Formats: sequence, structure tokens, C-alpha cells
Amino acid sequence: MAHRIISQVVLIGSRAIGRAFVEAYRQHSATTKYAAASASGRINGGSGSGDQLTRRNAGLSLDEACKILNVKPPAAGGEANLEDVMERFKRLFDQNDPKKGGSFYLQSKVLRARERIEQQVREGAEKVAREKEVAEGWKPKVYKDR
Repeated sequence: MAHRIISQVVLIGSRAIGRAFVEAYRQHSATTKYAAASASGRINGGSGSGDQLTRRNAGLSLDEACKILNVKPPAAGGEANLEDVMERFKRLFDQNDPKKGGSFYLQSKVLRARERIEQQVREGAEKVAREKEVAEGWKPKVYKDR
């Protein structure tokens, strides 16, 4: 009699574990398909541009960030008036301080907008530097102390 109860417990336990593994596999495959579709731009109605990929990482598009801080988007070379961005950021960040009755959500949006604009400027500056290096040719940096 004991061997029958033990075999039933083992059988029921293995069914439960098997179902859990199957469900985990299904969820993983669905997540992988969704990630591939969003990376190619088929989700959210966009083309698979770099801005879509950056939006997935940062949470904001460049246009949204500029609207939040009420500044103009950086030029093609990545140039922007960072003093103006920082001035508006500080003002809006202080106005939305929760200790002064502001909204933590809005304060977070302002912070993310500033980070997104700085990221765009940094990427533009790196792109310009790479193009300049390609135009001039590669010149290795030689250090005499090494």
C-alpha cells in the first residue's frame, strides 16, 4: 500500500513540474518574439530606426524629451545649447520637488528628458569625432612613458 501512495505522489509531482517547465518555455518564446518585433519596429508603429531602439532603452524619444524641457532638438551634429537645457531642467526639477508639493512622476520625467538629450548630444559628438578621424586617417596615440 505504501509503494502505491509514494508512486502517486511522485507522478503528481512530476506532472506539476513538467507543466511549470512547459509554461516557462512558452512565456520565454513569446517574450523573445515580442523583443524581436519591437527591435525591428513592428510594434508601436515605427520603423526600426535608431531612435526606436534608444526609446526602448531610455523610455523617451528625443521629441518627447525636447517637449518636456521646451527646448529645440539638437542639430544633426549633436550640437545643443546644454546651458539652456540645464537651466530649464533645474527650474522644472525644483518646481516638481515632492517636498514642496510637486509630483515625483513629473520630476522623474524631467530627469529622464535631460538624460535623453544629453545622450543624443554625446552620441552626436562621438559620431562627429569618428567621421573626423576617418577623414584625417588613423593616427595612433603614442605614449612615451609606456
